[in-house]
Amino acid sequence: MIIAVDSLDDPRLADFAHRTDVALKNNGGNLYIAESALVLERALRAGHVPRAVLALGGSVDEAVSLVGPEVDVFSGPDEMLAELTGYVLHRGLIASLERPALLPVSSLLADSKRVVIIENVSDPTNVGAIFRSVAGIGADAVLVTPRCSDPYYRRAIRVSMGTVLQVPWTRTGEWPALKEELVASGFHIAALALTDDAVSLRDFAAGSHDRLALVLGAEGPGLTDEAIAAADTVVQIPMAHGIDSLNVAAAAAVAMWAVA
Repeated sequence: MIIAVDSLDDPRLADFAHRTDVALKNNGGNLYIAESALVLERALRAGHVPRAVLALGGSVDEAVSLVGPEVDVFSGPDEMLAELTGYVLHRGLIASLERPALLPVSSLLADSKRVVIIENVSDPTNVGAIFRSVAGIGADAVLVTPRCSDPYYRRAIRVSMGTVLQVPWTRTGEWPALKEELVASGFHIAALALTDDAVSLRDFAAGSHDRLALVLGAEGPGLTDEAIAAADTVVQIPMAHGIDSLNVAAAAAVAMWAVA
């Protein structure tokens, strides 16, 4: 149903009223925000349940065609919607959706050959870029550690072009329990880090690993000692011109391409 916004006090707009990602996550409904028709379409295709849509005039019909008449589609002047949300709707619409329940790690590992583990990456832009590479270059699932930024944060979803909603992912426990799960499923653990015993990615990729887990760490501190200790092999990307490392999202793309 299309609803014209004539008051920002309407309680039905609560999902959009200057809600931070953290506030949405902690909401009783456990929500996230999807921006643009493309991202909303991917969310719906993944089976996620929409609660409401906020759309500029030109995007109203598109929103209704995606969510159907049973979901409220709110529309109003640009300035009013920007005042409500705290930002301009450059992509025409945003939608609030319910977060699906996360699967256990063992469920994702069961049918996977290649997984990417993101340890403690705090920047949602990097998280989103890694997911986009996973979807585009190829891995079966993503595992994020307890202190990693939430892949359902608005910026992560936007940067990923909605692939966060397509790629199977879940949160892990801490090391070494995570290692035990990976070993039990037959995974070789390869950690990308700058250590004295690290092998070249070129040499590592020449080998054969039926099931492989690539572990990537946060910008700056890199992987924790626990992650490096859990690895079967520590791998580094050969660099030139005195540069020692790449941005974590770029490193993820290079590593996935090498071992594909």
